[in-house]
Formats: sequence, structure tokens, C-alpha cells
Amino acid sequence: MRKRSSPVAPLLVLVVLAALMATGCSGTKSATGFGDDGGSGSSGASGGTSGSSSGSSSGFFGDGGSSGSSGGGGNGCSDAAKLVYVVSDQDELYSFQPSSLTFTKIGTLKCNTSAHPNSMAVDRSGTAWVNYSDGHLYKVSTANASCQSTAYVPGQSGYTKFGMAFASDASGGTAETLYVSGIVDGQNGFPPSGQGVAKIDLTTFKLTLLGDFTGALQGSGAELTGTGEGRLFGFFTTAPAHLATIDKSKGATSAVITLNGVSTGTDWAFSFWGGDFWFYTADTSFNKGDTTNVTRLKAATDNSLSVVKSQIGFRIVGAGVSTCAPTAPPK
Repeated sequence: MRKRSSPVAPLLVLVVLAALMATGCSGTKSATGFGDDGGSGSSGASGGTSGSSSGSSSGFFGDGGSSGSSGGGGNGCSDAAKLVYVVSDQDELYSFQPSSLTFTKIGTLKCNTSAHPNSMAVDRSGTAWVNYSDGHLYKVSTANASCQSTAYVPGQSGYTKFGMAFASDASGGTAETLYVSGIVDGQNGFPPSGQGVAKIDLTTFKLTLLGDFTGALQGSGAELTGTGEGRLFGFFTTAPAHLATIDKSKGATSAVITLNGVSTGTDWAFSFWGGDFWFYTADTSFNKGDTTNVTRLKAATDNSLSVVKSQIGFRIVGAGVSTCAPTAPPK
């Protein structure tokens, strides 16, 4: 997406999602560093979530908010675990507070690799998991940006680069799974293609394929974000970009909407926070100095889509938010 100072075109809603269930977070082991087991709890199979369409027009979720709950409030989730975290193409880790649109630099990642970050997810203990361009997976502390290698073997099922996110196994539960979406770089001006959805067991570091996206999104590349209510969403590298719900058991896509005026560009990421979707995009194809714009979809209220922060001064390549993050607008 090129630099913009005014709202993008109105959002065309093709399908309206069902109202989400209420949630809360609990049982964190570490505020922002590495947890006792360095993982997320359970990484076993999760069933897909589903729901019927709602006729309400008060918001993307059909009820003026995802659940009426702010999510993550007081049930053992640290304040730090409720923030969004982003990583730049210069290996810099930042926290992001959506309510104030504030980025705060934490430090520079010094993982033992000459590769650079491709994508990031954050578990409910506050540990970031960063996929690098060579396919390796590292653990990063969101307290000080320190880095640890993992036993994950790159190239499983052909996955090298992938989008990634944690989603709760059940609404309000503490068990969560790391989902990944394989991405293949585009060639000759074409956008990146996709390899469907898989999950990674953070005990064995085995990747298990779940299935491809469906319909018009089949074969598309996607970044992922998840919620404490067990939802998994994809931000797709189509033109214009699309947003969709992803079935956690088989990768099928539903509730597809068109993000008019939004392009993933050359650097993209996204997150779900406070009932809304946040898209981070930059496009150096035409302007090498282009940095990230932050676009917000007010899914909890009026479905408006607008650029809320332009040209932030660095390019975001990965964003992660834990399942402790609020799922409805903070009061």
C-alpha cells in the first residue's frame, strides 16, 4: 500500500460472521519472557469453529462487538501479554499499543542466523515465535528481544516461509495451537502464493498439514491472526486483499470480505485486537523509501476501514498478538 492520509474506500462485506463467544485469559507462566516450557501449553488438534450468519448490521460480528467482553481481563494474563508485537525488516522488535497507536522499541533480535524475520506469533506467556526467511523458527523474549533457537526443522512439507498465529483451542481456554500458512514468494510481479494451513506441535516441533484454503482463496498466500475465543483469520495476498475466517481443522475459508483499497504490498502483517483487525502494509515496488501504514477495520462497530497511522518510519514484516489480548473494544 502506498502512503495514504485519508480513509481507504468503503469495505464491501460479502458475508457477515456470527457473533463470537465470550472469552477470558488465564494461567500465564511468564509476563513477557520465556515460560517454563517455552511453549503455549497444548499443541494438539483443534476443531474448526463455525456459526450461522447474523442479520445485524451493527458490526462485522453482527452484535456491535465480538462478545461484550474485553477478553484477557484479569484472569492471570499480564498487561504485557495483551499488547501487539511487531518485528521489522531490520530485525527490530517493537510493542504496539493499538488504543494509543504507539510503537515502543524493545530491542534488536540477535538470533544466530544471517537470515531475517519473515513472520511472528506470540503465545499467551508473552514469548514471540519468529519464522526467519531461511525457514528456521526462533523463540524471542518480548521483554528484551533475546533469542533462542528451537528444534524445528525447516522445509517440513515444503514449508519454508509461513504466516503464523496462535489461536485458543476452545473459547476462553488456556490451551492454544500454533497455526502456520505456507508462503511462496511471487515471481515476475505476481503476488505470493500459498501452501494452505498447518500446525506445529511445540513439544515435538513436527508440522502437520491441515488443508488448503477454499473457493477463490485456494492457493493464495496469507498471514494469520488468532484470538482467545478460538478464532483463526487470514489476511490474503490477493488484489485487492481479502480477509477470511479459517477452519482450524481443515483450512477451509468462509466469511470472505474484500478489503477495498488495501494491498499487501511487499511487506505485510496483521493482528486482531480489541474487536478490530489491524493491517500493517508497505510497498517498496514503486517507492523504495515506503514504510508501513497501519490500517484499521472497525469490525466491532461500524465496519469502517481507514489508515490510522501513515509512514511510521520502519517496515513491519511480522506481527503477533497473544490469546490474552482483548477481543472487544476496551472500556
